[in-house]
Amino acid sequence: MTSYRFCRTDDIGLLVDALNRCWSPYFSEDPPTTPAAFKRSIRDLQVWCSSCMVAFSGSDPIGVLIGAKRRSGTLIHKIAVHPDHQRQGHARHLLTSLSSKLAILGPPRIVAEVPETNAEACALFTASGYAEEAVLTDYVADVGPSFRLRQGYGGLAEASAEAVSSAGRIVIPMTVDDLAANDLLAPAGSQICWQRSVETITARKDDIAGLAVASDERIEACVLYEAHAPAAEILALRTFIDDGGARLQQLLSRLSAQGLTMFRFPKVHPSEISHESLETLGFRPAGERRLYTTKAAGH
Repeated sequence: MTSYRFCRTDDIGLLVDALNRCWSPYFSEDPPTTPAAFKRSIRDLQVWCSSCMVAFSGSDPIGVLIGAKRRSGTLIHKIAVHPDHQRQGHARHLLTSLSSKLAILGPPRIVAEVPETNAEACALFTASGYAEEAVLTDYVADVGPSFRLRQGYGGLAEASAEAVSSAGRIVIPMTVDDLAANDLLAPAGSQICWQRSVETITARKDDIAGLAVASDERIEACVLYEAHAPAAEILALRTFIDDGGARLQQLLSRLSAQGLTMFRFPKVHPSEISHESLETLGFRPAGERRLYTTKAAGH
């Protein structure tokens, strides 16, 4: 007999067990979930145990939904059903149960960021009434001693880069707190994926490094990153000057001088920075995720 229940803060052990039984069979290359890793997701992503559910067959977990909650909405962080219990409606029931709860308690917006290669998950969210709102693109750039800005914007980019370095501007270390103090942490008019949002970056600020191009008057461009040699994950890449990408290139070149061989820039929303700008900076698409959204409703 199948049963379902929402979890509590003292259910971390249960949720870890459910993830290792139901999620891990599909992602065997990932390390098993541990209580410490789950607690980090609570800190970094605002996973709420009360927004998580487990499906049981007897006493055995056969399905799990992990929800992260902020004032802006709820993220379906993970959802999985044990391979022996697929196609019995368990995942759909988990989604509709959470939707009914959020219709009462809020927030009403529910989102999911699903790899386009996961056809079954895409079909699940579509069948459950979610609409595709945007495509989030994973970008990578191979870097090294020869890493240079590609010619673009009418061939003015390299000339602009020279102007940046000769106009009294300097590259300085920049922290998350520095950006927040200058009201530059939350970009106006753009959407950011859950894992690189202001809330996540603030929670992880002690692990994040940054650089900025600064003049006497203002910060003109910045990059936040986490380096795990030989690669770096880009968490934010922003310019506040229309210069054909020269300041961003100056920052990326400074990063490449640290001996890094690859930049990864995950789940970029099209409103965050354009494909053309990233291509000019040497990035190429390496995968896509579909951003699904719905509004919570009672069932």
